[in-house]
Amino acid sequence: MKRMKKILSGLFVFALAMLLTGCSSEKRIIRIAHAQSETHPEHLGLLKFKEIVEDKLGDKYEVQIYPNELLGSAQKAIELTQTGAIDFVVAGTANLETFADVYEVFSMPYLFTSEEAYHEVMNDTDYMQPIYHSTDESGFRVLTWYNAGTRNFYSTKRIETPEDLKGQKIRVQQSPASVNMVNAFGAAASPMSFGEVYTAIQQGVIHGAENNELALTNNKHGEVAKYYSYNRHQMVPDMLVGNAKLLNDMPQEDLDVFMEAALASTEVETAEWDKAVQEAKDYAQNVQGVEFIDVDVQKFKDAVKDVQAEMLAANPSIQDLYDHIQTINAKYEGKE
Repeated sequence: MKRMKKILSGLFVFALAMLLTGCSSEKRIIRIAHAQSETHPEHLGLLKFKEIVEDKLGDKYEVQIYPNELLGSAQKAIELTQTGAIDFVVAGTANLETFADVYEVFSMPYLFTSEEAYHEVMNDTDYMQPIYHSTDESGFRVLTWYNAGTRNFYSTKRIETPEDLKGQKIRVQQSPASVNMVNAFGAAASPMSFGEVYTAIQQGVIHGAENNELALTNNKHGEVAKYYSYNRHQMVPDMLVGNAKLLNDMPQEDLDVFMEAALASTEVETAEWDKAVQEAKDYAQNVQGVEFIDVDVQKFKDAVKDVQAEMLAANPSIQDLYDHIQTINAKYEGKE
């Protein structure tokens, strides 16, 4: 009996040692969720993120990327990132407004006067850091930004002037500021998840939406909405958002690699963006039959000219960032 107890005790110690060794040698799975397809520039940027993290820290981490809202809508994925159920999510600034109202500034119509100004603001990593950390108390933090182009209206009906929007139901991001902006144009704003848009247009629940050209092809919206109007009302970045506890608990040398990977992913994504837009426009026009309409942008600016002042009065938290953006805008006057 004693001999048997010794054997069992030895087996237990061996099993426990193996378990602990196994646990210590297991890789930490890093799950990243986003709403786009595998050909989208954001997915390509995330592949670079994965490549760098696994190349330098492959003995500790394995990065898994879940596209096409496989882990839920952006808002749901943010909640999962808050709790640590997943580690990163790519989400638009409109999704972050409810956690830190400074992000509301990006929903302001005609905030940036040019793409050059937009890129300079977003590439100023030092300036953006306090903004990125503003959601730490909510359990997540932005690491970097991705170019999501210029947002324009597309619909089952032609839109050439703001008057054409009257009576149209237009999908917007789930953001009070975005709702107010689209309503100011004269349309009826319909907040909903991005993944619901195709079916909603197809079934006539809404007439259209507002987004960049890639939504027509990567998300097939060009199959159901045949008119795309270049009114250029917003340049809204997407953000790579990470679980704050993961980032805070990470050894500094690991965090440095993750930040390097994040910035490199932005370089890839922004480099791929213009090419992807041109490819999307060609496909939408020649295969899907989408008509691209150039409009008098000034008429659209005039229709929402009071929205900026109303937003600044209602939300003092955006004033400093707004002023900073206007300083950058001034450098590029006349280059719209």
